[in-house]
Amino acid sequence: MSMIRLMLAAALVAAPGLVPSALRADDAGREAELLAVLRSDKPEADKALACKGLAVHGSAAAVPDLAKLLDNERLASWARIPLEAIPDTACDAALRDAAGRLSGKLLVGVVNSLGVRRDAAAVDLLATLALDPQQDAAVAGPAAIALGKIGTVAAAAPLDKALASPAAAVRLAAAEGCVLCGEHVLAAGKTAEAVRLFEAARKADVPARRKHEATRALILARGAGGVPLLLELLAADDRASRTMGLVVARELPGAEADTALAALLGTASPNLRPLLVEALADRGGAIVRAAIVQAAAKGDRDVRLPAVRALGRVGDAGSLAPLLELAVGDDAELAAAAADAIAGLPGDGIDAAISRQIPSSSGKKLVMLLNLAAQRRIDVLPQVLEAVQSPDAAVHAAALATLGEIVDLERLPVLVQQAVKPRDEADAAAALKALKTACVRMPDRDRCAGTLAAALDAAPDATKIALLDIIGEVGGGRALEAVAAAARSGDEKLQDAGTRLLGAWMTADAGPVLLDLAKTMPQGKFQDRAFRGFLRIARQLGGTPDQKAALCRQAFAAARDADEKLFVLEAIRSVPAADTLALAVEAGAAAELREAARLAAADILTKTGDSIPGGWEKAAPLGVNRLKIEIVSATYGAGEVQRDVSDALRKRVGPTPLISMPSPAYNTCFGGDPAPGTAKKLTIRYTIDGKAGEAAFAEDAPIVLPLP
Repeated sequence: MSMIRLMLAAALVAAPGLVPSALRADDAGREAELLAVLRSDKPEADKALACKGLAVHGSAAAVPDLAKLLDNERLASWARIPLEAIPDTACDAALRDAAGRLSGKLLVGVVNSLGVRRDAAAVDLLATLALDPQQDAAVAGPAAIALGKIGTVAAAAPLDKALASPAAAVRLAAAEGCVLCGEHVLAAGKTAEAVRLFEAARKADVPARRKHEATRALILARGAGGVPLLLELLAADDRASRTMGLVVARELPGAEADTALAALLGTASPNLRPLLVEALADRGGAIVRAAIVQAAAKGDRDVRLPAVRALGRVGDAGSLAPLLELAVGDDAELAAAAADAIAGLPGDGIDAAISRQIPSSSGKKLVMLLNLAAQRRIDVLPQVLEAVQSPDAAVHAAALATLGEIVDLERLPVLVQQAVKPRDEADAAAALKALKTACVRMPDRDRCAGTLAAALDAAPDATKIALLDIIGEVGGGRALEAVAAAARSGDEKLQDAGTRLLGAWMTADAGPVLLDLAKTMPQGKFQDRAFRGFLRIARQLGGTPDQKAALCRQAFAAARDADEKLFVLEAIRSVPAADTLALAVEAGAAAELREAARLAAADILTKTGDSIPGGWEKAAPLGVNRLKIEIVSATYGAGEVQRDVSDALRKRVGPTPLISMPSPAYNTCFGGDPAPGTAKKLTIRYTIDGKAGEAAFAEDAPIVLPLP
């Protein structure tokens, strides 16, 4: 099946209501159904879709019916779709026959279809249409293009004559036909004929755009012989010619073109050179690469920068030396571009070349090589370890940064030592940054954390905190042990860092540590941080709702005062389970906890519904009962500026007076701020078990409807 027929099959599948039966490829019965539509008195829209179907299922049997439609101004274009697609010469004959009786737009359509089908038998007919001086140019032009699409030597002959037509539109079409025909005969191996056609179109009296198309085709057809014409295009005064030349410069293959374009780079106009560099880079190859290297190293400023950037795409090991020279030069823009280019050069050979130069380099060049080793992750650890000892501050700093990218676990202590015993304050910051970079990529987290923990005792106080932060970033069991030990120490700064890190720990294994700290630490901010950290883990990382509920109960048991118990009751509202409901009921026995317990129980039952057996009965002592609540109306705003939020509340109301919104911020829940800069309130009219009530709530206050 042709591509056209496949595409039309997909279009038919998407076309609703054509016929009730399913689409079945190559089914004669389907063709009969579609022909029945064409022969019926159904609307023309149905017949148009039937034509599309015949492009997939049609055969020679469909041609007579389709041919009848070529005279119909509304259906002719639809009929030509299958006539172009059906693989049978009957279609060609029908189209030729129609061309003899049609005129105007209908004739143009048939002419175009003959070109699509590349009907060699239509050459004489099309030639007559293209060359008849009495023929409308609107027909003669498409006829010339159709001859080009047919693309035979016989079709080429009338095109030569059409190029001399007094009508500009016909000449333009004939030139297009020459290019099309030339491409076909070139593909058939008739190079001389193709060159003749391209040359004729190029010399015709047609706009420059068409001349450029013909020139491009002529250069490509001549191959190496087209190089002088390519250079002529590139040297032209007009921008359009140069643009076409740059296009062809990327297309024309061969060493001759490489050599000529490389030579041109040294003599071209300043405006052309940067563009020519890009074209050469797209060509690739040793000849043009050498020209780009030379332009980067010794060219004028306007060409050096694009040449350097181009080497990042096409450079090789031979490009490294000139790029390195530029990378350490005084021109900051060129230096940055050269460094980027080196970082992007492909191949292990580049890595090896960089490695070889490190031992013999110093100063700015060594810094550059170290930076490149870091960027490319080159295994040059011995050389970098030696550079770390350099008295040159810039080299030392670059070596530290490189260690962060390439050091392995076995030699991580070298970097740790640099952080523990830095040369100065700035050096300490650089070493710690490199150490963090190294540690977070280590595959064995426990060994890495152990190495860091072993250095804590010998580190200065400020460095201890920084090491603990890195240990926290590493994570894992050994890291947890080290951070927990800091939290349990008698050093207030270490306790602060330890509880801070544990409070943000992202795995559940920190839970027992935090609970123990909450029970054993003296009352104060560290104990409070541990307690809240444990509750966070219970709510977010504690596992199933029942497992989370068990952890919350442990937290409640560990609470030392009413404030901490209130904090637990607030937390269990997001842990709906039978045990958290039971905990709320138990807590409600204390007067100072009763209201918080009631809200927690109401929230839990609202979220769980009837899934907790006997839940409503258990919560009844707290005044939490299943109620029928309806929102009559609700507005949110200030003064006369009010927004109706009834629907938003109706979606959230449940069987308890507590209405739990998705966010504590009213503006977020109710579609934005209706009265910016003004204190707002939420006013709700409602019924509870049929009794009417009304309540107002200050902005962002918890929504608990009073019983009427």
